[in-house]
Amino acid sequence: MRLVLASTSPYRRVLLERLGLPFSVANPNIIESALPGEPPADLALRLAATKAREVAPAYPASLIIGSDQVALLDDEILGKPGGHANASAQLRKVSGRTLNFLTAVCIYESEKNRLSSRLVQYSVKFRNLDDAAIEAYLRRDQPYDCAGSAKAESLGIALIEKMQGDDPNALIGLPLIALVDLLREHGIRVI
Repeated sequence: MRLVLASTSPYRRVLLERLGLPFSVANPNIIESALPGEPPADLALRLAATKAREVAPAYPASLIIGSDQVALLDDEILGKPGGHANASAQLRKVSGRTLNFLTAVCIYESEKNRLSSRLVQYSVKFRNLDDAAIEAYLRRDQPYDCAGSAKAESLGIALIEKMQGDDPNALIGLPLIALVDLLREHGIRVI
């Protein structure tokens, strides 16, 4: 059965390549915003499923992988900063605090209209960051497309005091341990 990643994220693509399975990539082209009163976990799960279902008509008889991530600082959702000023403000805000990432992954089996999903939590405790460290980091890594404004798989690891969770890949955007379980449920063994 054909495997499709419903994402334009280069991070998710690189993560999925680790499994050594052939796959296609499709742009889900959805609006990624919360519904009024929607809890963050529900938001991540809904967006992951919506991405997968959005590309399904173009990929019949396929297993479509959708994923989405919500970064939470207490009860506040931190989105992708999009630029230097917002990234700097986000890093000042998370300095010395814990940012929780809720990453949803799903597989949509288009032929059977069957959806399976998982939600994986991963926490990052940031060091106390001064303005000089924030500016030096942002000039080098430019994490403007990353919620929380730090790439743990790159120089952003220097900003982090502690990480906690079951799958560090969830932090990057695609929880591979959960995905391997979902693939098995749909009849695909990675090894």
